[in-house]
Amino acid sequence: MALDTHFLFITAIVTIGYQLPFFIIAAYFKFDKVIDFAGTTNFVILAIMTLLLKGTWHFRQIVLTMFVLIWGLRLGTFLLLRILQWGEDRRFDKIRDNPTSLAGLWALQCIWIWTVSLPVTIVNATEIDPSLKPQDIIGWMMWLVGITIEAIADQQKLMFKKSPSNKGKWCNMGTWKYSRHPNYFGEILLWWGIFIASIPVLEGVEWLVIFSPIFTTLLLSLVTGISILEESADKRFGAVKEYKVYKSTTSPLIPLPPAVYGSLSTWFRVTFLFEFPLYSRGLQNQA
Repeated sequence: MALDTHFLFITAIVTIGYQLPFFIIAAYFKFDKVIDFAGTTNFVILAIMTLLLKGTWHFRQIVLTMFVLIWGLRLGTFLLLRILQWGEDRRFDKIRDNPTSLAGLWALQCIWIWTVSLPVTIVNATEIDPSLKPQDIIGWMMWLVGITIEAIADQQKLMFKKSPSNKGKWCNMGTWKYSRHPNYFGEILLWWGIFIASIPVLEGVEWLVIFSPIFTTLLLSLVTGISILEESADKRFGAVKEYKVYKSTTSPLIPLPPAVYGSLSTWFRVTFLFEFPLYSRGLQNQA
């Protein structure tokens, strides 16, 4: 195996060391505005650090490191500016004043960063450098489509919320007309792209880096992302008829025309399109 396994230990230590000061600030001052910024910038640090430590500068290493750099700086800056403008993040309302829950959140963030960074860590730590493969091109295209969708969706929602006429409404314009969470779809797609682009160098146990996109998918769909936001939206708009129509005809994740999604059976939506019953928990509680 051509992998320097000590890179895994180094990235774990650096992640914990980088996150700890942010956790102390968040816990002491009850200041959750730094959570997302701390997470995304940590990815950038790990990618650049592993590239520099190995120093082989293979083309594949440079490309994937640049992908993480672009993604991390764009998303981190966007999330920081957004939270400074909007105020507190509703996702953290239940844990902001609870040190134990907050510590659990930061522990999860450390696991998320280390696990999801694994494909780039492995690529940057390996000595082998296969010639360009179809997986590289496919992965790069998936990353490009994913980050484009994510960036467009983020900007569209930001502009929607800035308009006084949209106060108290849910965003259903642009990409949000075809998916209730297009930004998360882009996020998941780009990390699957990075994993696929890492395949040419994977050997044996290194294939476990598939947990990177799997972890991202599960985290955003079931833990900290869609499920929380769906429940929050249901509480705010659940009594509005138009919202119920929007929710019943709009895919939760994978963008689809409303006419197509609205015509699909429930079992198909649940099995293939992430329309999990927990996403309607807010509406069920109001019934």
